[in-house]
Amino acid sequence: MDGDQPFSSRFDDVYFSRESGLDETRHVFLTHNRLEQRWTALSAGEHFCIAETGFGTGLNFLAAWQLWQACAPVDTFLHFVSTEKYPLSRTDLQRALAIWPELGPFSAELLSQYQDLTPGWQHFSFAGGRVTLTLLIGDLFDTLPQLDAAVDAWFLDGFAPARNPDMWQPALYQRMAELSRPGATVATFTSVGDVRRGLIAAGFAMQKVKGFGRKREMLCGQLEQAPASRWQAPWYARPNTTTERSAIVVGAGLAGCSTAHSLARRGWQVTVLERLPEIAGAASGNPQGILYCKLSPHHPPLSRFIQSSYQYSLRLLQRELEPGEGRWQACGVLQLGSDEKELRRQQGLADQGYPHSFLYAVNAAEASALAGVKVERSGLFFPGGGWVSPPALCRRLLEHPNIQVRTTTTIAELRRDDDQWQLLDENGNQLATSGTVIICGAHETARFAQTRHLALKPIRGQITHLPADNDSSRLKTVLCADGYVSPARQGQHHLGASFRFDRLDLVPSDEENQHNLELLLGLSPELHQHFSSTPPLGARVGLRCTAPDYLPLLGPVLKPDSFLQQYAVLGKDASQQPDEQAPWQPGLYVNTAHGSRGMISAPLSGELLAAWLNNEPLPLPRDLSEAVHPSRFLLRQLVRGKQTSRHKPGPAGQRQ
Repeated sequence: MDGDQPFSSRFDDVYFSRESGLDETRHVFLTHNRLEQRWTALSAGEHFCIAETGFGTGLNFLAAWQLWQACAPVDTFLHFVSTEKYPLSRTDLQRALAIWPELGPFSAELLSQYQDLTPGWQHFSFAGGRVTLTLLIGDLFDTLPQLDAAVDAWFLDGFAPARNPDMWQPALYQRMAELSRPGATVATFTSVGDVRRGLIAAGFAMQKVKGFGRKREMLCGQLEQAPASRWQAPWYARPNTTTERSAIVVGAGLAGCSTAHSLARRGWQVTVLERLPEIAGAASGNPQGILYCKLSPHHPPLSRFIQSSYQYSLRLLQRELEPGEGRWQACGVLQLGSDEKELRRQQGLADQGYPHSFLYAVNAAEASALAGVKVERSGLFFPGGGWVSPPALCRRLLEHPNIQVRTTTTIAELRRDDDQWQLLDENGNQLATSGTVIICGAHETARFAQTRHLALKPIRGQITHLPADNDSSRLKTVLCADGYVSPARQGQHHLGASFRFDRLDLVPSDEENQHNLELLLGLSPELHQHFSSTPPLGARVGLRCTAPDYLPLLGPVLKPDSFLQQYAVLGKDASQQPDEQAPWQPGLYVNTAHGSRGMISAPLSGELLAAWLNNEPLPLPRDLSEAVHPSRFLLRQLVRGKQTSRHKPGPAGQRQ
């Protein structure tokens, strides 16, 4: 930053002109993509997608949002997708945007959710769900190929071709054309001949028009000839969706409440059906859920999914749930090294260059100072983490006028009749009907005939309640290793958790309480000694649900027998590329198998389900959306020649 004027030393250029940057954005990107005319003409429920190269200070996004609010019908939705290789820190972003007081309300909402960003995909929701922002943090030649979206308008921004030649390449223009809807528009401040010719070669009809201020010319255009579409696996393609904007969500735990909330914010009418008398009555009913973000320095799919989900959950909490009063606390999470392997993993993460506000390494003395109690191990500190009351969050997510909740309602059977799902009780009586059903029932998701093939496994977990006193209340952060212990909430600490496959009842056991106390020894011998002679106040048991690869199942559901017959050729040659549309269960989706990570993975999973149902840009890269897709297990069975096992739950792995 140069004073309050943002300047990039990497590209030796300013982000925008202090005197006319906002007017230039309006002239180049808003006017020459004809946004006001196009937005005024939108019909109820319509979505519009802008994609941008180079988020920078967010000025283009905020100017577009301001115009959208001024002229788009109130029941329409804007999706803004932007790439950024070098994101600004929150401090620099705040200083840069302070130049534009007329954007203050929009800047304030962005800054309230914006933290120093880590690589990967960062998803934001604003304006009560009318505006979403997805930031693709990384090199655009890595991120744009993974984008699943249909773009209506392009903001071709970024530092000038002479300053940033690596970006302005034919491969970019080709990918823009591939992602564009028919008739998509593009505008850019530059008039360089190579850029114009590259866009024309990709299928855009381009013209030079008057530039802004001292800049004589700029480019704008429209997609005239769409490129041939690339093959996409039909079992991961988007199924046809209904125009009826209503759905039934089965299950009122974190997954179900997050799904209902994401749909309701987009104008859907949602009915949530819960078999228990209260919401969050099963595994989501623990008094404290931990914002636990265990990552790998090698960035496998699970680690990347967790990282994006963790940061979205923090944004959701800041937006939706007031801290304190037993609801949630951003007290920080200390992940302590339990052995040499874990210490090496943690050091690898600390060496990755994450922002200090996201994580940093601490020695035992520093960990003790942060925790407020003596800790004898080094580890990683996540300043933004902490604990949440899952029931409080579930209640808040369901507080929306578009959501109705029916408890004590057990669904025994799903039956498709024409274009509607009938939800029946055990006597065959109809409880509800809808064209769209999302099952969020943890391991009970597999009770239905349509979802019986899904590889789901229940795992028993017991937490132990310990009495807080003046000494134990010195604990200021969550401590995690093989188990966890929380700071005091309403006079209690919560310690856990057991991890058992051999019993699935919900009766607390003294054995598991003792096991949890032994876990405490690895977290803080001081706390272990303190509680060693103190009887627990009680315990709570829940059944987690996991899949063999530890990733959740999020998305539309296939008909397994039809799938195995239709794509049998893959069992002989997995390199085949069949084009026949996948045999979907029409209007049926699942959101399940979050394991012990539901507190961080459920909110983003709700956004992913809503994006599937609304044909929006997916908030995850395509490879990750496929990694969590319910189709993945059928595909693996087919390729490995295991069709005969398709109706059996897959084996459960060990705890991560």
